[in-house]
Amino acid sequence: MHAPSSGMIPHIAFFTHLDEGSDPLFGNPLSHWFVALVVALIVMVIFQLIFRLILNRMAHISAKTDNRFDDVIVDAMKATHSWFWIIVALFLGSQFLDLGKATKTVQHLLAITTFLQAGFWVVALLESGLNQWHDARNKDKALLSVMALFRYVGQVLIWCIVALLILDNFGVKVASLLAGLGVGGIAVALAVQRLLSDLLASFSIVLDKPFEIGDTIDVGSMIGTVEFIGLKTTRVRAASGEQLIISNSDILNSRIRNLKRMQERRNVLNIGITYETDPQLVAQVPTWVREVIETQPSLRFDRTHLQKFGDSALIFEVIYWVTNPDMNVHMDTQQAVLLGILSKFNAEGVEFAYPTQVNLLRGNAKDVKA
Repeated sequence: MHAPSSGMIPHIAFFTHLDEGSDPLFGNPLSHWFVALVVALIVMVIFQLIFRLILNRMAHISAKTDNRFDDVIVDAMKATHSWFWIIVALFLGSQFLDLGKATKTVQHLLAITTFLQAGFWVVALLESGLNQWHDARNKDKALLSVMALFRYVGQVLIWCIVALLILDNFGVKVASLLAGLGVGGIAVALAVQRLLSDLLASFSIVLDKPFEIGDTIDVGSMIGTVEFIGLKTTRVRAASGEQLIISNSDILNSRIRNLKRMQERRNVLNIGITYETDPQLVAQVPTWVREVIETQPSLRFDRTHLQKFGDSALIFEVIYWVTNPDMNVHMDTQQAVLLGILSKFNAEGVEFAYPTQVNLLRGNAKDVKA
């Protein structure tokens, strides 16, 4: 039989020296504890180095691409906590020890740590995904309220699932617990169905975009500018100055006129002239009105006609389009048109009509101006 190699003698002597003259620590010799600690340290260092290399490589790649998915993955990887590697390393080191009944406890600790870290990863995915969605929508302010709700509801669901997994790992009957939560959830949903209706209406407003922040809308008899779109209400600044607060479901149940999205603004004028006006001048009125309208650069003439014989005037209907939908432009051009028609009629001797009545006195007709 060959003698043992001289190179092995120092190692054997070292571990033998650790065990000699010492009582086992928690049922394991000191040499086993030493090996477990060394293994744990090596595993922790190696795992963290490999993870850092992968993370840096992923971040470098994502910075060069327009794909948003790799950015979300990098953000999720950054949510990895150091205590996760510590627990994993300690668990692997503990495999060199005989822990007896404590083995189950160590396994539970690893499971809890893994579930918690998975929760942080999923929350980071949710947060990064919402931010990427917001950026893809050009950072639409209306999305902020919906994002806040998604973030809150998502995190609640994630951590509830994590808690259920942890309880299941400890032997708790999760099925019966879920059944009880389901019945309670139905009761809560029935109690807050009005709130849920407003929440769903908020999603519809943000995603379907019947209006956006800054738009001027007409809802029923109310006209104003949208200032804020919340989870339950939308706030509109009325033209008279006060703030209108309307529930989202009420807004969607109404007919909404988005005045800001008009490409052109149609305008209708009714002009009345006296019956005493010479018929030849009456025939010239459409031409004069057209000339006045066409001098304005922001107007597009449609038509002018003698519409009807009124009670006290010849009624002309004038229709034109304002090619700029801005309200100030509309009022400025309307003022210019009215002043132009007034000047033209005065120059041609055409009088505007005003209410008159005819009284018959002893068989004679006499005009009496009211």
